[in-house]
Amino acid sequence: MAFRQFILKIHSRCDLACRHCYVYEMADQSWKAQPRRMSHAVVDRTAKRIAEHALTHELPEVEVILHGGEPLLAGPELISHAVRVIRSAAADVGTRVRVGVQTNGLRLNDDYLRLFDSLEIRVGVSLDGDAQAHDRHRRHADGRGSHAAVTASLRRLASGPFHHLFSGLLCTIDVRNDPLTTYEALLEFDPPAVDFLLPHGNWAAPPPLREPGSAATPYADWLIPIFDRWYGLAAGETEVRLFREIVRLLTGGASRSETVGLSPVRMVVVETDGSVEQSDILKSSYHGAAATRLHVLRDSFDTALLHPAVAARQIGELALASVCQACDLRTVCGGGQYAHRYSTTGGFLGPSVYCPDLYHLITHVRTRFARDVARLKGKR
Repeated sequence: MAFRQFILKIHSRCDLACRHCYVYEMADQSWKAQPRRMSHAVVDRTAKRIAEHALTHELPEVEVILHGGEPLLAGPELISHAVRVIRSAAADVGTRVRVGVQTNGLRLNDDYLRLFDSLEIRVGVSLDGDAQAHDRHRRHADGRGSHAAVTASLRRLASGPFHHLFSGLLCTIDVRNDPLTTYEALLEFDPPAVDFLLPHGNWAAPPPLREPGSAATPYADWLIPIFDRWYGLAAGETEVRLFREIVRLLTGGASRSETVGLSPVRMVVVETDGSVEQSDILKSSYHGAAATRLHVLRDSFDTALLHPAVAARQIGELALASVCQACDLRTVCGGGQYAHRYSTTGGFLGPSVYCPDLYHLITHVRTRFARDVARLKGKR
């Protein structure tokens, strides 16, 4: 299945020192060997590779996400060059390119917003809730919190003439924070969508308060009050992607997220030095987990499609552990996030370390949804 999303790591460093960051704080430390900025030569060849891939697979549209580290550290000149050269190369083969940037928000000033408006770049911002929740992890290297600066940037994005650029908020869950207080703090900025992310961890390095093998469900217990609030008022609030994807899967649709479901993963990463990698979330597993040994200067993206680890993430149910294949929720859960399955004994062939949480959450959503469907049928 052709790649449709290309993650460009245009800058490998960050201006925050977030405690829960999988790039800098977890198993893979390859960022230390990466150049700080992606060179024009790597950008230009990546543009050609994307166009080549789109032509081969007759893709009418692809998505490019500018990422890091912190992508705004790359500077406006490199960002402008990257977007223009990628779109130009793709236009030559009849492919449209949607561009987004995922930022911590610190440098999101009016100059950047005007640039993104001129280049039609959608903007996603990381925010973990109110000041206490956000500053628990997302801090500067000297320990100062970043909430005040990030929310000031968000007000510029969300409240003025640039709201149409706003793609949504990314919130990493900390179960010590009150769930509804966190959700309401995010809603203050009128986000088109919210992504709640489970902290990256696995059987070898468990996430906070997730004891491997325990039947406790702290993350489901945290998410369910938000689901109930969202589900009851969904028409008037934001899209919560995790909940929306679960509902889509329960009604027979295909997942658009690697968090749940069995849809083939169709994204690829280009690192600052031009290395082609799998999802960088795999860097939470072990050093080198995302590597493919491929490089845009010598390898096509079609070659990456043949990589065994990429193939394993495109074969759906066949890649699941036997315990997952026997589960009644396997087509909805999909084994959970691939990186969260890792163990030192079984690699990625196992259930998610979040298995009890996913089962509890999905069962709750299914029960509420089925009840409403039955009620509607009864009124006919």
